[in-house]
Amino acid sequence: MAPVITFYGDDFTGSSAVMEVLAFAGIPSIMFLDIPSPAMLARIEGMAAIGIAGISRSKPPEWMDAELPRVFAALARLGAPILHYKTCSTFDSAPYLGSIGRAIELGMAATGASFVPLVVGAPAIGRYQMFGNLFAALDGVGYRLDRHPVMARHPATPMHEADLCRHLEGQTALPSAVVDWRALMAGQGADALRAARADGARIIALDLFDEPTLERVGAILWEEARQAPLYAVGSQGIEYALVAHFRQTGRLPRAIPPASFGPAEPLLVVSGSCSETTARQIAAAGGAGFRLLLLDAARAVDPEGWPAELARIEQAMLETLASGTSLVVATARGPADPAIARFRERLETSGVPPGPVHDRIGQGLGRLVRTARLKTGLSRAIFAGGDTSGHAMLALGAEALEPLAPLAAGAPLLRVRSTDPVIDGLEVALKGGQMGDETVFVRAARGRAQA
Repeated sequence: MAPVITFYGDDFTGSSAVMEVLAFAGIPSIMFLDIPSPAMLARIEGMAAIGIAGISRSKPPEWMDAELPRVFAALARLGAPILHYKTCSTFDSAPYLGSIGRAIELGMAATGASFVPLVVGAPAIGRYQMFGNLFAALDGVGYRLDRHPVMARHPATPMHEADLCRHLEGQTALPSAVVDWRALMAGQGADALRAARADGARIIALDLFDEPTLERVGAILWEEARQAPLYAVGSQGIEYALVAHFRQTGRLPRAIPPASFGPAEPLLVVSGSCSETTARQIAAAGGAGFRLLLLDAARAVDPEGWPAELARIEQAMLETLASGTSLVVATARGPADPAIARFRERLETSGVPPGPVHDRIGQGLGRLVRTARLKTGLSRAIFAGGDTSGHAMLALGAEALEPLAPLAAGAPLLRVRSTDPVIDGLEVALKGGQMGDETVFVRAARGRAQA
């Protein structure tokens, strides 16, 4: 039986968020780290959602041109009504890095889609789209994205435009339009979408900011998918919308009690995130008794010197875990950490391209977790930072991930599946920079009882 939805995530943390929405609503889901073999697919019969976790958010268009067509073709062969290219919920991207516009073009070419619905709003995680503009909440305060304290100064892809269609103009020449919330609330969303298509729009952004718009967007997406296979682009708001529609129509139960998970101490957190949110989580973990080890990312610029830095951290990490103490290995303690300036200065003066250096950092974090698992029997690890988690998971040796239990919105607890017995069964969470409250690392260590 064909799955209901297939997806490709532009980073690993965002990919796991898609599984979170679907699996914990009652839609069996699994995510692979590359195109699964027929043998692997045969082992996971009955999955209604099948995804591939990717790294396109941190890659240039040339990489996308080489890699994404084969991924889209493989997912399309599974025959799901909807193929979703999952973007970050803050839509951060640029013509030169993580181009969502280029991904739209490639997906349309691979699937034969005549248009693409764009859905980025996701109220459950504080993302709101109104009149085509994206807003994101931080500490309970909503900000237009170009004025967001974090995203407006993102180190790789700062967001200077909240209007999603205008933002995409720098990444694709495809014409776009908006189906705004007034049409949705008047029950005219489907008509507005058809009118936009008739006027030549190829990208159609759908407003979404509350429960009523969530269900209406889900109904439009599913109706379109029933008529012809749909290629959709956006955040996990697409899955939230579909779940809302399926619940409204009785296809899914209204609610499923969240699964519990036990303690796993000592816990290892590895972080390549520079966000203020992650900084607060690191501080809260320190207050709860975690040890902090700072990894000097500037040394990753030199491929000869980098192993020595990893060896230094590894020795301290193993000693800490052996003592039963949880710890965080981090490249920075927030956007104001002087380590970020040192890293940038070292990178600029070296003349080395940033891509391989960032890859090296992510791979190093993954190898640290693998070593901890091998030498201490580590049972649970948290990866913080969407741009580094992908490379870290590949270095770890994971092949697939299955949802276990909710941990934080956008960052579920997952089980690693691998033919490598060292890694198989390790529990992980992939936490984007903006995801989770301050105590997420502490909860991951101490567990959560059944409600």
